[in-house]
Order: sequence, then structure tokens, then C-alpha cells
Amino acid sequence: MAKKEHVSETPATQFLRKHGVSFTEHPYDYEEHGGTSVSSRELGVPEHHVVKTLVMQDEAARPLIVLMHGDRKVSTKNLARAIPCKSVEPCKPEVAQRHSGYLVGGTSPFGIRKAMPVYVEETVLALEKIYINGGRRGYLVGIDPGVLTGVLGARPVQCALAE
Repeated sequence: MAKKEHVSETPATQFLRKHGVSFTEHPYDYEEHGGTSVSSRELGVPEHHVVKTLVMQDEAARPLIVLMHGDRKVSTKNLARAIPCKSVEPCKPEVAQRHSGYLVGGTSPFGIRKAMPVYVEETVLALEKIYINGGRRGYLVGIDPGVLTGVLGARPVQCALAE
């Protein structure tokens, strides 16, 4: 019988369990600044199915979360038009950490410290299964993308740019 690597609970996995969401656990060897290309390679899944959690802010420094395909970038102009606000920009790592409660590279949209609006690239929702951060570096969870809108209340937007 294969030995399964034990992964301790995170606020994200506690949130998922509390809401009755089934998920698969996918630990991997984290590489500093490796991004989704490393996690997709380590898990053997397309980078398009690995969803990154980005903490951004609007012109009034109000935080928000954007969920994007690993192989795409966020068009901040298109996002600002969609949500609507004047401008959107990524938060500095220390600010993102303060808002989410997670280390950058381990940010999950589940179990965040501060309630924030969540936006998801519309095409993510069309995938059969996604891999998204489980609340620590080197740890993704596999879930049905419907969880993003159903449990998180994420709002679909169109703001993807090819990398």
C-alpha cells in the first residue's frame, strides 16, 4: 500500500471541510519564485488547470482576490472595467500577507483572514477539476471549480491575458 504523505490542517482545509467540500491533497516540493509552472510540473497536470490566488487592491487600497489560470496574467485594465473601479494593482507581498493571513506563494482563497471580494476568470469555471493553493507553500488541493462560485461567492470576470 502506498504511503500517503500527511499534510497538516491549514485554515483553507478547515474551511473546505467545514463547508463539506470534497478535495484531493497534492503536496509537492516548493521552489522559491517557481510559480505555477513548478506545481503543474510536479503534479503532472496542465498549468492551465493550476489556479493562482492573487491579492490585489483597487484605487482606494481596498483588497480583493483574483483567481487566474496559472498560464495566464491578469489584465488589470479589463479587471478594473469589469468590477467596476478606476484601477487595480497587485498588493505588495507584505500587504497581501496581512490581508489574507497566508505567506505569498501559499495564498489560498479559502479561510482568509479578512473578508474580501473574490473574482474568478470565467474560463476557470469551465474546467473539470482545478488545483488551487491549500494554504501553504508546496500544497495544492484539487477541487471542482463550481466551489469557487458556490461556496466562495466568486464573481466571474473576463480579464485573462496570455503569458
